[in-house]
Amino acid sequence: MLDGLTNWWDALELWLAQRWFPLQFVLVMVVLVPVCLGLAWLLGRVVDQVAAWLGRAGDQDPPNRSGRASRNGH
Repeated sequence: MLDGLTNWWDALELWLAQRWFPLQFVLVMVVLVPVCLGLAWLLGRVVDQVAAWLGRAGDQDPPNRSGRASRNGH
């Protein structure tokens, strides 16, 4: 199976390398732009989830050990 995949990739690479440069550029952009947009969206979702998780953990005030009221009056 891996040999078939590498043979297919080599054939695709050779086919693309033999095309006229502007056509190469268009074909690469047609593939790369959606892939990069998708990865950026996914990365943004992951960062939002981690930030929300860390934000909830940071919202809890540590106990006041000095016996005095905290600075914000709570």
